[in-house]
Amino acid sequence: MTTERSLVLVKPDGYARGLTGEVLRRIEAKGYRLVALQVVTPDLERLHAHYAEHEGKPFFEPLVEFMSSGPVTAVVIEGEQCIAGFRALAGATDPTAALPGTIRGDLGRDWGAKVQKNIVHGSDSPESVAREIGIWFPEL
Repeated sequence: MTTERSLVLVKPDGYARGLTGEVLRRIEAKGYRLVALQVVTPDLERLHAHYAEHEGKPFFEPLVEFMSSGPVTAVVIEGEQCIAGFRALAGATDPTAALPGTIRGDLGRDWGAKVQKNIVHGSDSPESVAREIGIWFPEL
């Protein structure tokens, strides 16, 4: 196995609810290392680059609006199979369907918004990791 990195974002809903510490606690309890961390309110340019593959889809503009609505905690984590490991820790995208014990299953719910406010984002592949870390942490 090879140590890998992943990008994790605590989205504006998670940040506003004071869940950043709990998300970081779960990441560290899982045994992953925090490599870089910043709190930033993302601008539209960064979000358009991050969500480029969704441009033109009906949820794109509401998603960008939501993600630019407040601070985000951006974190680079590192560990064996941490891409898949964090996604399992995060749970299903829909917090209503996410299993108990996952971040979204324990802490998320449907708020009736235009977009899924589901607390966290985690990179889904090594290719996404490389692209996303370049957007959020170009110095790495």
